[in-house]
Amino acid sequence: MRAVRLINILTTLQAKGLVTAETLAAENGVSVRTIYRDIDALSLSGVPVYSERGSEGGYRLLDGYRVRLNGLSPGEAEAMFLSGVPGAAADLGLGSLMAGAQKKLTAALPEDLRQSAARMQGRFHLDAPTWFGESERPEHLQAIADAVWNCKLVRMRYRSWKAEKNREAAPLGVVLKGGAWYMAARVDGDVRTYRIARILDLVVTEERFERPEDFDLAGYWTENTLRLEAELHPNTATLRVSKWGLRLLEHISPSYVRARMETEIEKDEQGEDRWIVTLPCGQAQHAISEFLRLGTEAEVLAPDTLREATREALERLAERYRQGAGGAPPPGATIRDRAAPDRGSGRRP
Repeated sequence: MRAVRLINILTTLQAKGLVTAETLAAENGVSVRTIYRDIDALSLSGVPVYSERGSEGGYRLLDGYRVRLNGLSPGEAEAMFLSGVPGAAADLGLGSLMAGAQKKLTAALPEDLRQSAARMQGRFHLDAPTWFGESERPEHLQAIADAVWNCKLVRMRYRSWKAEKNREAAPLGVVLKGGAWYMAARVDGDVRTYRIARILDLVVTEERFERPEDFDLAGYWTENTLRLEAELHPNTATLRVSKWGLRLLEHISPSYVRARMETEIEKDEQGEDRWIVTLPCGQAQHAISEFLRLGTEAEVLAPDTLREATREALERLAERYRQGAGGAPPPGATIRDRAAPDRGSGRRP
């Protein structure tokens, strides 16, 4: 365990530069006194680690010193070669750099770790896009990635759901979500999210901006995603579903809805199990289209306004199917046939 901890201390110092003993203790789950002993052990073994005193002091490695990779465990080497999304680096214009880095990493690993990493690549594959969806390759992705890296302002013409808008933005980060690329950018003092595929025109200026030191892309994305999910599901609905309907509902619902789904079981008149499900939903039009995907396996119970809107939608749908394919009544249909409710096949006894 101590050997693993010493390697972790070394890699942390190399990655972060000046690090306090308290930070190293928290990351390794040990006391500050233990970190002091570990630093002494590293120094005695020839590692050029030294301390800086004062309120802003800590430990750092001698400039230019690099940790060798032969301290990696087999599991760590496997995880290194499993990380990343196929194609994403190429989309960002980093494909050759990624390939070169992997070659260098492979060359630096001992033979047994090379074999372990190769097994991982041969047995596991990460496919980021969702089923029946394709990964986007937006026209302006590489230009935006360059602007993010070099802190350059961009001017863009963006097509939102409502209209086209011209914006000047400070791009802070790029996110790949479900095969779609997004840009987190500061516009008019606020950080907002833009789907890169909807950027119609883009100009990367030579004007630089100051990147906020406290901006956390991962934290922003998590918070923004939860906020968006809440905005898309402001209402609550109650359904009665069959066993198969419950499985369908869990399959088609986003994770935000599944996490907030509440179920109770009951028996119907035939003694079959039915589930009463309460879950977040969107506005009526969106909720109806989602719940109709469950077919006859679900019934909307509440709220009354959503139940009534669902009934009206079903009546319009039934009327549409009572008509012929061209919108006219089927051959031989009478006025009474067109007005009568659907009673199954429609055949007369």
